[in-house]
Order: sequence, then C-alpha cells, then structure tokens
Amino acid sequence: MTLPFAFLDSYLMIDSIHFASISKVADLLQSKEISPVELTDFMLNRIEALDANLKSYATICADHAMEAAVKAEREITAGNYRGPLHGIPIAVKDLCNTNGIPTVGGLKVRKNFVPDFDATVVQKLRDAGSVLLGKLNLTEGALSGYNPDFDIPINPWGSKLWAGVSSSGSGVATAAGLCFGSLGTDTGGSIRYPSMANGIVGLKPSYGRVSRFGVMELAGTLDHVGPMARSVNDAAIMFEVIAGHDEKDVTSIGSNAPQIVNQLNGDIAGLKIGVDESYLKEGTDPGLISAIESAIESFIDLGANIVEVSMPPSDPAELRNLWLPICGYEAAKAHANTFPERAGEYGAYLKGVLELGLSTSEGDYQEAMNRRAEYSDQFKAELEKADGVICPAGGFVFEADKEAQYGDAAAMKDVIKHFQGQFTIPADLAGTPGLIVPCGFSEDNRPYALQLLGSNFSELNLCRLGHAYEQAHDWHQYHPSI
Repeated sequence: MTLPFAFLDSYLMIDSIHFASISKVADLLQSKEISPVELTDFMLNRIEALDANLKSYATICADHAMEAAVKAEREITAGNYRGPLHGIPIAVKDLCNTNGIPTVGGLKVRKNFVPDFDATVVQKLRDAGSVLLGKLNLTEGALSGYNPDFDIPINPWGSKLWAGVSSSGSGVATAAGLCFGSLGTDTGGSIRYPSMANGIVGLKPSYGRVSRFGVMELAGTLDHVGPMARSVNDAAIMFEVIAGHDEKDVTSIGSNAPQIVNQLNGDIAGLKIGVDESYLKEGTDPGLISAIESAIESFIDLGANIVEVSMPPSDPAELRNLWLPICGYEAAKAHANTFPERAGEYGAYLKGVLELGLSTSEGDYQEAMNRRAEYSDQFKAELEKADGVICPAGGFVFEADKEAQYGDAAAMKDVIKHFQGQFTIPADLAGTPGLIVPCGFSEDNRPYALQLLGSNFSELNLCRLGHAYEQAHDWHQYHPSI
C-alpha cells in the first residue's frame, strides 16, 4: 500500500516515523515540521494496511481521530501547544470508557455497550491534546482467556508467539508501530506480560496513583492502569499525564502527578539495585538469566550499587492460589449484573473463575486478604532496601495455541504453565510499581525483558534506572519486521 505523504520522505530515510519516540515526534509537531493531520492519516493508513493480520484493534476511531488531529493542528499553529502528547496518535485498551465509542472489554455481554462519558485516564489524555486512534483488543474481562467471539492479537515478533495477557492488543499495537503509546491494565501482570512478550516498555504504577474511574473492573483491589510505550521516556511522558488524584475514584491517592521526565538524565550514581540471585533465576530461561546478569553489570558500570535482598517465598502455584480467590471473589461482584444470569454468553475460562468467586465465602475472602497483607508486608520490606529490585518481567515469551486461549481452565493449563507469576503477582498484591525494559533477544529472535520492582510511589527512581540502562544499550530501538 502506498502512503503518499511527502512530508515523511526525509524522515523515513533516517527512521520510520511510526517507530519514532513520542518525544521525537513531539519536537517535529511543535516545530511544525510535520502536521498532526498528516501524521494521523498516515497512522490510520498503516493500521488499515497491517492490523487485519495483527488484530490489535477492537475499534478504529478514524473520524474521531481526524477531528482531534484537526483540532491539535489548529491549536499548535496558533501557538497553543499543550505539551509532549499534543497531536500524538495513541490508543487505549478497550476497557477504558470512551464517550460515544464502544467499550466492550472482550465481553460478549458488553458487545453493544457505548458509554456516555470518558474514563478519567482517557479524559486526561484528551486534555493533553493526544489523538485517540482507537480501542485495543484484550482477553475476556481482562483475565487470561479470550471469548470465542473475539480476535486474539498476533505477536509481531512471531505469529505463533503468545502476545501476553490481558493488554495483548496494547502490546501488539505499540510494538508494531500502530500507535505511539497505549494504555494497559495490570491485575496479575497484564501490563508487564505483554510488554515482555512484545518487546516494549511497560509501567505498572503504584496502586491509587492512576485513577481507575471509568475503567471496567476485574478485581477492584488489584487493578492498576498504566502506560505502555517503546521507551522509558515515552512511558514517563504518558504517566505524568494520567497520574494524579481523582476525587471520582475512592482508591485514588491524594497527591499530584510526579515529575519524572525532566529528571531522566542518565545519572544513577549511588542508586541501589536489589538482587536476590535465587529469586531472579527461579524457573526461568537460561538465556534470559544471562541477559539480566549482563544488565546488572551494566548498572554497576553506570554507577549503581548492588545490594542483597531476600524476596519472600515465591512459589508460583502458591502465589496463584492466594491471588485467584481474591480476584475471583471481586470479579464475581463486578459481574453481578450479568453473571450468572447470562452465563451462556461468557467464555469458558472467565466463566470458571466467576463460578469460583461465587463459591468463595466472605470468610474465605477475608482469610485470603489477611494472608495477602502478611505476604505484602514481607515483600515491601525487601523492596525498601533498594531503589529497584531486578528480576525477570514474567518469564520468557513462548508459543501459545489459539484454541487453548479460547478454552476453559483445563485447556488453558498449557498456556498458564508458562506464566511466571512469582515475578508479577506480588506487586499487584502489594500495590507496588514495576517497570519492564527490553534487555535483549534469544537466538531465535524472541524478546528478553527485565523488570525493576520498587517500593510504593518509587516510579521516579524506577524510570531513572530504566532510562539509564536503555541509553547504554539499543534494545528498545529494535522493532519487528512486519
């Protein structure tokens, strides 16, 4: 497909603009070297050309996007520049309410749902002047399996590779250059798994730092909303926009958004990297372990100090057995209006988890919450010893059968057995942040990623560490050939 935009010719000789950073494109937009309208048209044409195969978008908002681009162009031309997201084409996971645009959440029972208001995070992105290209596919209800009525996004690094849960569409679209950044959500790892699987950066913020108002709930005490992008700097740009107190969300913390971008200067001298050798090597791929060990050496070279930490017991099965009853119980409450009354419209996997939730007593739930608090206290105590604890992002991307991802718990076992929840579940239980950063590739070209875990509200130092590592390497500049 020919993309007839002469303004791109010189830039495409240097780098394809669809893979450019938000900060680079922002400079071009602010200086009026490129137009928000032409850029948005270019991106919509790219989506049209490629997404029939990648299936990352649930809804493409072409008319809406062009209206926003025209408005952005008018404002920038008049000198009313709003900031680094002004005129930037982005996309959001299809469980964030968008006024007048379907918000389905991968659920057949919500197939015709069109909200009449924006989620707070969407409104903040609009206020920053960004251009919403569309809504991104996800697993059913943001859990682990897909409803058979919906597409499974295709990993651009390999059509047989798992694209991650549940923000899989966000991971695919961002990695494939079908948006410049996206929003995901994370209840048990669903920002971090797809960021790892698709070779991009993902930031799961501290609980309460980003409003969940207007975002479809999976489990209210576990859900987090955060940015997914192709660099730490870009993730920080988006995070600064969406973070901050929201009186509409009772779980929102009463503080302003942190200022991070202007502190990403590559200087991490004296910052502490926590290392638990047995934890980071537990049950994961030898090549990934080697890549993370190399990353630790890089942090030392950059001036960081290594400190020993002892992460609490992290058997994946035990963690899942703690997490799942809490998630199921809260999810059953969230779906009370449609389940079990319309159980026949649910996919097998989510249906099974909701049935588990309905069978969980208040007493069992409270017992699980007590155990969660005990575990979280141990986990947070170790995080306090460092500015970032390094470990895998959730394992190593694997091949996943399509039919299994549409199946019930038994069918999903072949997929779930690869989930390394010891690296993702704890931060959701504790409400602490985690940052995913690409750190290499396997011999067969699968992305490797490291994770930096931090104490509550430590996003600044996590981003400082991740950005410094990123600047010392070029892993984030490798993109899938599509």
